[in-house]
Amino acid sequence: MTDGTGFGALLVAFAGGILSFLSPCVLPLVPSYLGFITGYTIEEMGNRRRVAMIHASLFVVGFSLIFILLGATATALGSALVYYKEAIMRVAGVLIMLFGLYCLGVIKLGFLSQERRVHLEQKPLGLLGSVLVGMAFGAGWSPCIGPILGGILTLAATEGSVGRGMLLLAVYSAGLAVPFLLAAWAVESFLDWFKAFRKHIGMVQKVSGVLLIAVGLMIATGQFTRLAGYLIKLTPEFLYKRL
Repeated sequence: MTDGTGFGALLVAFAGGILSFLSPCVLPLVPSYLGFITGYTIEEMGNRRRVAMIHASLFVVGFSLIFILLGATATALGSALVYYKEAIMRVAGVLIMLFGLYCLGVIKLGFLSQERRVHLEQKPLGLLGSVLVGMAFGAGWSPCIGPILGGILTLAATEGSVGRGMLLLAVYSAGLAVPFLLAAWAVESFLDWFKAFRKHIGMVQKVSGVLLIAVGLMIATGQFTRLAGYLIKLTPEFLYKRL
């Protein structure tokens, strides 16, 4: 529905992925995820980077598949209601703003306050196990990541085709995946960085809330399309043709 919003929506999706990685219930658990999927200690991961990266990449593939399928579902639902385009845009904008207010702690949303994380006591064997764990993570995201992901899925519901909705969630997954892979490659440096960043982690939730409110407001008022049009003018032609 909003083909003109493509580039702006992709920027929002990628930023949402990074903010999800930095959220209080994902960032502190990254070393645990890495240790679980590789079966290595932190010291062993530092000496076996190639194997650690393979497992981390497969974990990323797992949660990306789930998020992309969710994006396809959201867009298909939005496309089925194409005759209610304007109403959907307004509702989507308001819903995204509600997610933002939840991140800021202004309101409480019961369905986002319930733990949905999938608990796995023992990882399945082999490389396939890393994919399955990634899928479990994607299917059972915790409340911290829920508002951001919910906002991106709502944005996907306003896209004009299932392919564009899937692309939006693929970019969101990339925003979450890139820092995770960097952490797997340089886990010792990641731990040093995390110790310094930990005192700022509470701000991530607030930044996420402000971003969601801004995007929701622009969508509800029709300004997001104008912003996207401006960004398109700044986009190199060869890149725009691929969007």
